[in-house]
Amino acid sequence: MLNGYDELRQIDVTPYCEERDGIKYLNWAKCIDLLHENGAEKVYFEPIPDDKTGSSLRMTECAFSDKSSNTNRCYETRIKVVIDDNEYIMQSPVLNGQNPVKDNSMNQLRVWNSMCRSFVKCVAIHTGLGFNMWLKSEMQPFQNAIPEVDKKPTRAVIDTIKNLCKKHNINSEGWLASNQRTWNTLTASEAGNMLATIKAKYGDD
Repeated sequence: MLNGYDELRQIDVTPYCEERDGIKYLNWAKCIDLLHENGAEKVYFEPIPDDKTGSSLRMTECAFSDKSSNTNRCYETRIKVVIDDNEYIMQSPVLNGQNPVKDNSMNQLRVWNSMCRSFVKCVAIHTGLGFNMWLKSEMQPFQNAIPEVDKKPTRAVIDTIKNLCKKHNINSEGWLASNQRTWNTLTASEAGNMLATIKAKYGDD
């Protein structure tokens, strides 16, 4: 029988981690090994194929193009994790370090890495093994300011977003619709997030 959450959380997994691009990764095989060492009898994960395509890779229907005409979508994988009598579902983005993977660099290894990282994260969430490692990487400083009622974005901000979307062939209406927003219901902070996303992705000043 697998040891309890609190006990598994106390295990220091950092000696078993590899570092890539400044981020520590626990190997999926070592994760399984540690679970067996701590009482688990059955541990595995398997992909859950997309219903439409039958592929392990899931993607949005809307494609984006950067200034070099490279296209990409929002790519994710979904897996089923089995630990003894428990089953968990985990869906995660396909990333290259902390960056989204674009079409011209998408391959089976990217998909496999996404599922492996998803497995390790799912194990941490549900069993406690490796959770402290994730806590350090995910934790952000608290904001002490009292939140204010969000205002509407200015016309200049909306025009800037529309122009940048047109410049980079981004379907701004589709983007808004996918977030259940229109130009009239968009808030100032949401508009700021849209601008920040575009600028981070395409390097616009």
